[in-house]
Amino acid sequence: MERRNVGILGATGAVGQRFIQLLANHPWFNITWLAASDRSAGKTYAEACAWRLDTPLPKHIAEMVLEPNTPEGSSVTLPRIIFSSVDAPIARELEPRFAAAGCAVISNSSAFRMAPDVPLVVPEVNVDHFDVIEAQATRKTSGGFLVTNPNCCAIGLVLPLAPLHQRFGIEKLFVSTMQAVSGAGYPGVPSLDILGNVIPFIKSEEEKLQEEIGKLLGLTDGRGFQPLEAPVSAMCNRVPVLEGHTECVSVKLRKPATREEVLAAWAEFQPLSGKGHEGLHLPSAPLSPVEYAPEDTRPQPRLDLMRGNGMATTVGRLRPCNLFDWKFTLLSHNTIRGAAGAALLNAEILAVLGKFDFRAFPAIRQPAHAAEALVTA
Repeated sequence: MERRNVGILGATGAVGQRFIQLLANHPWFNITWLAASDRSAGKTYAEACAWRLDTPLPKHIAEMVLEPNTPEGSSVTLPRIIFSSVDAPIARELEPRFAAAGCAVISNSSAFRMAPDVPLVVPEVNVDHFDVIEAQATRKTSGGFLVTNPNCCAIGLVLPLAPLHQRFGIEKLFVSTMQAVSGAGYPGVPSLDILGNVIPFIKSEEEKLQEEIGKLLGLTDGRGFQPLEAPVSAMCNRVPVLEGHTECVSVKLRKPATREEVLAAWAEFQPLSGKGHEGLHLPSAPLSPVEYAPEDTRPQPRLDLMRGNGMATTVGRLRPCNLFDWKFTLLSHNTIRGAAGAALLNAEILAVLGKFDFRAFPAIRQPAHAAEALVTA
């Protein structure tokens, strides 16, 4: 695979730091551009960022100078691949400008997840949704486009749901989440609010989870999306756990399934490494995106968080549900699989699909006006 230059928009934040960690030794991508807020532009990364991960800050990254967070005015060549980890209001303004300038924007933001012409993708689940890229207005003019990965809880949830939906169909779903404090970014939830406590409210989280599952499991005709017609009810809670979102799930299937059939659906779910995909060898893809833990007390964040290098969902406690058909508990890593790792895997698939071939499009251009940003809001 050709090694490509990439940039990170929002590089000093919690997800931006995770992007840097995951890209540090990536065989396909090379960081050449970093951007943050106006107050950080012009500083070195080490001066502007308080590094908070458990691996050392790479020396060459520490010495890089942060650029302005717009397509204009960069002191280095703007790469055509941009990973975005900025807050939704900022993303709504900036991401379309980068797409209009000719960049492939792979976003972790919620700003455009539900836009009618923007793919919301988990590659193991709905890789065909990337076809809608070609219907975006910016793709036809500059070659740039915008894709998104889902909410952190939606990613962990849709991985075990997808094989069940493929084999049996999903009629309705209930989920209650126990979400780690790192999901709130840094510094996150005040310690006096969360220690020894549970907060039964995370702004907009339930709505995101309910909407995004429908889009992820829905259909596309290459121009737009038809969401899954199955009601989803979500209850979201913040708990005093550092990393790892736990979710308790009850699901009603359209066709009956035995316990053995449900377990087989999860065990055999290897869409990126199975038949027809043997040659992909995606650096970030777990061999088994759904791993079942048979112990009664699993999964647990302390014990199961890093399965599949943090890219797999761990499922446990499968048992009959008195209201629906089956219920189970799942755990996923919210800042790896639920954020930076999800966007990175999307980029790897886009590279394999040839979406980073910009030879038919003009060189990077810098739009004079935000109105040139043509991605549908």
